[in-house]
Amino acid sequence: MTELTGPYTYSSALGDSQCTAGTFHADLSTWKIHWSDGMFQLHGYERGEVVPTLELLFAHKHPEDRPRCEEIVAQVARTGGYFCMYHRIIDARGRTRRVLTSGDGIMDGDKVIALDGVMIDLTSTLQRETEQTARAAVEGATSTRGVIDQARGILMGQLKMGSEDAFQMLVSTSSHRNVKLVVVAAELVQLANSAESRNYLDTAVKAIQMEGRPSQRRRAV
Repeated sequence: MTELTGPYTYSSALGDSQCTAGTFHADLSTWKIHWSDGMFQLHGYERGEVVPTLELLFAHKHPEDRPRCEEIVAQVARTGGYFCMYHRIIDARGRTRRVLTSGDGIMDGDKVIALDGVMIDLTSTLQRETEQTARAAVEGATSTRGVIDQARGILMGQLKMGSEDAFQMLVSTSSHRNVKLVVVAAELVQLANSAESRNYLDTAVKAIQMEGRPSQRRRAV
């Protein structure tokens, strides 16, 4: 078994073709290790540049992750079983990759004769998902601010008050009702934007005015 094929891969964040992965086979009787092209690529090499060895494999593990990876591989080499490790490697160019390595110990009777496994690069997937989460958080925060600003404008127009006073009234109402500020704001905006509910807008504004007055806050303390 000298030529290994790479696995079929898919990342929901990246699609089919951008998820680098490789397979490996270690013969425990000789400790000869065979890599697919993807394994060479993950470690920053072209096929033929280096001869895969256990020492080379561990040398590329991040120093903080290497001891535990060595322990797991040694355990599976003794007893067999499956293994799965999320860890970091540092390739030949000094780039840190976050990878998931999984595989199993191949048994012949009661003896482990080989290790087969796959390594998949999660670096780009994690980066893309982090970016998407951050973008969603920013968009959510922007949307929240927009709703609050609309509600503040409604109070300013209805009660002829300044921007800061209107905002503090919303904050006080949120505290009085024990609900999030954006919920109070959204309810007010919904009433203002709905023709069917607009008749209730004055009532809602008066309720906020009562619940958000400084005197009301002092009595509640």
